[in-house]
This record gives sequence, structure tokens and C-alpha cells, in this order.
Amino acid sequence: MKPIALLALSLIATRVSPLIAQVQTETPPIVAGAKPVALEHIKVHGASLEGNLEQEPADRDVIVFLPPSYSQDTQRRYPVVYALHGYSIGAEQWTHEIHVPQTIEGAFARGAKEMIVVLPDSKTVYGGSIYSSSITTGDFENFIAHDLPAYIDAHYRTLPGRTSRGLVGHSMGGYGAVRIAMKHPEVFASVYIMSPGLLAPHPAELPRMGPDLKTQDAQKAFDAAVARMRSPQDAAGLPLPERAQLAVAAAWSPNPKKPPLYLDLPIAGGVIQPAILAKWTANAPLAFMDQYIGNLRRYRAIAMDVGDQDPGRADAKQLAMDLESYGFALRFEVYHGTHTSAVAERFQNHVLPFFSETLCHTTDCR
Repeated sequence: MKPIALLALSLIATRVSPLIAQVQTETPPIVAGAKPVALEHIKVHGASLEGNLEQEPADRDVIVFLPPSYSQDTQRRYPVVYALHGYSIGAEQWTHEIHVPQTIEGAFARGAKEMIVVLPDSKTVYGGSIYSSSITTGDFENFIAHDLPAYIDAHYRTLPGRTSRGLVGHSMGGYGAVRIAMKHPEVFASVYIMSPGLLAPHPAELPRMGPDLKTQDAQKAFDAAVARMRSPQDAAGLPLPERAQLAVAAAWSPNPKKPPLYLDLPIAGGVIQPAILAKWTANAPLAFMDQYIGNLRRYRAIAMDVGDQDPGRADAKQLAMDLESYGFALRFEVYHGTHTSAVAERFQNHVLPFFSETLCHTTDCR
């Protein structure tokens, strides 16, 4: 393997590594006097997901949290916050990471205005959709931006205008929040980005790598494993980092003429594939954000946070600086913690209060 291919392998590993660290998180203290929210498990059909080549189900699990007053005040309508989970987990596991309903109840008890909170499941056979538009994986971007809000507005007492819709995501979901917010300002008015991954087209610093036999062997083993696959389901036995590579490839470099996986990888036969890497670069927010500044100016508020021990903190800081260079009053905080350690506390004490302040809670907002 040539040195440039080794660098490319390092690039891929660096890009997907922030997506993989899904772990148990700390639970914030119970807030005295918190009233219970109602929880509903529903299925939402995604027309945007129909016909995908991975045969991911178009009917998706969704968890809906209804505020304490929802069942009593039957004339009242509520803003909605859509919360996107990270890689390797689904909506159910996401509830345990952010410790809902406790943190939702705690946020309301601490003074946040009531709202509906929606957790859609976007896990795929490779562990995550990357919230992108792909014939292989399915158009999860438009499932989140259009199919899901349309269903929620039709079945719950929402305030259906964009000024009453918020979008938040963590890790892979943070990437999804960035991507979808930039492209769909007609749907959402406030966005909160938590510890985002996959922001940059390349890592800030590539390690100095020579002809490392261990790395070469790992790449050869991965190539051989992919060659043996007869369907996406065969990825179940692969290590998580390798499944993450397939997830990104399925989302960003789909190939409808290449069964059975219908994707292209950026290294093939030990050789870097510049055209495929270019497709990955084209999906990096730090590469495409300048094209969507007009869209971002339509937002009422944008917030982002990242832990000081998060491997993606440098890219998050770069995105913050880029937005601030355009004059955005971004709410950006680097807090003490890892990629996942404080996600539940942040959700209760920062995310939901942010939407309480920035979303419209009445019918007469503009």
C-alpha cells in the first residue's frame, strides 16, 4: 500500500471516530416537583425512504414526549423539538443517553416552557443513516425535514409554523442538525448542535505514517471482508469502526450499479479513490456551509456546544469561527467533558431552555 493510501485510511478513521463513542452518560439530579410527561411509541411512514437499495424500513420508530398539560389543556397547541440520535444507537437507546423523560420533566420544572419532544429512529443496517440523502440508505434528510414534521403536525396539537419548530442532534445527530438546518430553513427556526461529528473534509492534522504493516494488514482484512459480503446484513460481524465506514459510504458515495452493497469506498485494492473522497468532502459542513449562509440567516437562533475532551472539538470550534466570521451571534460553549459524558445534563439545562427561549409558543409569531 502506498503512503498516500495509508493517509487516506487514517483520514477515514479520524472522520468516523467521533461517531462511535456512544456510552452510558451521567444522570442529572431529579428536580423536585417535576410533573410527569406522557410517552408515546409510534410508527411514521417515510415516503422519502421508499425504494432504498439497502431495504431499510420506510416505517420508522418514533418516540413522542407530550408535556404535562397536554392531556388537560385540550385547546392548547405546542412547539415541537426534533432530537436526533448519534451513530450505533436508535431512538430507544437515545432515551437512555439523555435520560428522558426525567430530563424533559426537569427542564419544565426548572422553568422551561412546555413543548413536544420527538425522537425519531434513524439507525440503519450499518449503524446510522448520517441523516443524508442517498438512494442506497434512503433519503433520511427529507424524512426528518418533511415526512416527520408533516406526520407530527397532523396527529398532535402542534404549532405548525417553522417559528415553532426546533432541531437538535448529538454526534452523528449533530451532523444531521447542521446539514438539515443549512438546507431546510423553511422547516425549522432554531437549531442546537451537540458535539457534532463529520464536520471537516479532512482532519486538522494527519499523523505521519510510513509503510506500516499493521495498517496495511488491517486494510487488506477490511477489503477481504467487504468482498465476502453478499448483503448489507453481513456487516453485523464487522468491528464498529469498519461498519461506520460502510455507513458513511452508503450515505455519501452510493452506487446504484454496484450490488450487493450499492456503495463505493474511498480505498479500493489499497489504492485511494480521489473521486470518492471528493464526494465525502462535498458532504462536509465546513466545506459547503458558505453556500447556505442565506438560509442560516433565516434562523432565530443557533447554538452549539462541545466537550473540552471531545475529539471533534477542533472542528466544532472551526465551524463556530466560520459562522461568527459571517456575523452570526452564535451561542457556542466548550464545556468540561468528553463526547458523551454531559449530554443528559446539557439536554435538560441548556438545550430545552434554549428552545423555550427561542421558539414561538403562541399562534401569532412571525
